[in-house]
Amino acid sequence: MRKGGARYQPSVTLKSIAIATLLIPLNVYWIIQLEVVRYTHPTLIHPLSNVIFILFWLTVFSLFLGRLSPKLSLSRGELMAIYIVLCIVSSLCSHDMMEILVSIMGYPYRFASPENEWADLFLKQLPSWLTVGDEKALKGFYEGESTLYTARHIRAWLTPCLWWTSFIIVLLFTMLCINVFLRKQWTERERLSYPIIQLPLEMTERRGGFFRERLMWLGFSIAALISIVNLLNSIFPSVPYIPVKRRSIGYLFTERPWSAMGDVRLSFYPFAIGISFMIPLDLLLSCWVFYWIYKMELVVGGVMGWRSTSRFPFADEQAFGAYIGILLFVIWTARSHFKSIFKHVLGMERVDDSEEPLPYRAAAAGFVLGFAYLFLFSYRMGMAAWAIPIFFAIYYLLGTVIARIRAELGFLVHDLHHIDPHSMMIDMFGTRRLGTRTLIGFSLYMFFNRAYRAHPMPQELEAMKIGERVGMSQRRIAFAIMYAVVVGAIVTFWLLLDDYYRHGAESGYYGPWALGFGRGIYRQLENWLNYPRDPDVPAMLFMAGGFAFGVLLMLVRTRFLWFPLHPLGYAMANSWGMYNLWSCLFVAWLVKWIILRHGGLKSYRRAVPFFLGMALGDFIFGNIWSIASVVANTTLYQFWP
Repeated sequence: MRKGGARYQPSVTLKSIAIATLLIPLNVYWIIQLEVVRYTHPTLIHPLSNVIFILFWLTVFSLFLGRLSPKLSLSRGELMAIYIVLCIVSSLCSHDMMEILVSIMGYPYRFASPENEWADLFLKQLPSWLTVGDEKALKGFYEGESTLYTARHIRAWLTPCLWWTSFIIVLLFTMLCINVFLRKQWTERERLSYPIIQLPLEMTERRGGFFRERLMWLGFSIAALISIVNLLNSIFPSVPYIPVKRRSIGYLFTERPWSAMGDVRLSFYPFAIGISFMIPLDLLLSCWVFYWIYKMELVVGGVMGWRSTSRFPFADEQAFGAYIGILLFVIWTARSHFKSIFKHVLGMERVDDSEEPLPYRAAAAGFVLGFAYLFLFSYRMGMAAWAIPIFFAIYYLLGTVIARIRAELGFLVHDLHHIDPHSMMIDMFGTRRLGTRTLIGFSLYMFFNRAYRAHPMPQELEAMKIGERVGMSQRRIAFAIMYAVVVGAIVTFWLLLDDYYRHGAESGYYGPWALGFGRGIYRQLENWLNYPRDPDVPAMLFMAGGFAFGVLLMLVRTRFLWFPLHPLGYAMANSWGMYNLWSCLFVAWLVKWIILRHGGLKSYRRAVPFFLGMALGDFIFGNIWSIASVVANTTLYQFWP
């Protein structure tokens, strides 16, 4: 029951869970074929195009079957439950998570040589319960024409896979506990816009009203036409190409001092423009303005000669400081909410948590126990006891920042390359103090820290927002999330290992990252150990500067409501996502500004279906081509990247 006596609508039912369970292996196999084999990456952008594609066809079939018999159709809550499960699973089986983990578990044993001296540097200190050192088992994995299903192969992988599965379950459950504390403040009190979930919510609207919008079909048709023409161009080069994908215009900036800004890319992806139209206007403005301010920083650094003598402008460190400053400011402004929860947990005050995914006391206990498990896991791995809580504190703070970015900004890509616990801790403490076994732990944990484009924490928070919008039981949403984590981790391990044993990581069948992840991670470890680093004082100063500037911008925005620049734009200015999509944000900002200025809020609302339709058309046809690529065993036109 909900407040006021209204009932929850059917959502996490036996029917929806059964359908989701059947779709999980198909979805994971599809992602593996796209990302591992063909080096195209649907999980780097949001909303996840592969899940939108599945949701689209489920919705269409449900509307059709509903006309035959209401019992055959899926309710909106059931459709969204399937969407939530597949989003979590896709985040696990992604280019930034378990695809990395499987590829690095046996890599150092296979590629250790007298030249790289890995045997002396770190091989003997690798935790055997988390890695695979059996040479005969690894032979089939790397050379192919073998099978996972032999006693030796299963024994070699079973123990580390079980340990890593337990780690992943606890890692994401601890995120869930944090999200329980954030949900009410961000969803109900601050009423953040959550732009990423607008498309799936509109698609599953009751009675299919979204699909009756003429403007939606106009936007859909434009994106579909672009996709079809570009597909034909990839097959028949005589067909003209419509330039929407990213391309460099760096050749325009080859003269000094402009050459110091590096490459500049233009792109006009229909899906990116369509989803970005949902982003608040001030945030759109902040993104592209701060991107160009960052480029001017590079030019100034080149003119002054700072770029040649240091890592000026220490953009990653500035961004890290800004993210932490923004987050602490956001937490401070919501201090009354968190204070009430704290008192409730201690039994000093009564707070109604009946509408939460977990009772607050259960979430607090879950967080403490989860953090304790992660500590013991890492300590057994060999990491220094003092470094473990710092590492995971930074990780969860960054996860919370990404959840905020998605809830408030709704930017499609949040990569945070090199803005991660190990990079920041090496800047702060140096490699000497951290020691070999802690650096080994950092390397093994790179599977969820290399980049954060598919970070699961915002997926969990958005699932809770979907529940609030649709009228789903939050407790059942929590169950669906954890069900997806358990089943998704197991299925991902299974399908990745099965595929590698059949084809071989060294066979050339796969894209560059079948071996590239291990090569990059263990060469980085080799470099850390061969060339020890001391704390980087300039980097820490730029962290402090980013922190101060982020807090200052937040203070200015609270004092002067007219101030148009948001610190999230500053923090994301040097990101991979901004590098590739800044021009899409500029187009979305310009069109939205014109519509609001000359047509007002009413015209904006009328335009929304057009832009969501444009995103949907790009997703649907792009994924049709991706399925055709898998079936035909070739690479056709890919709408991204």
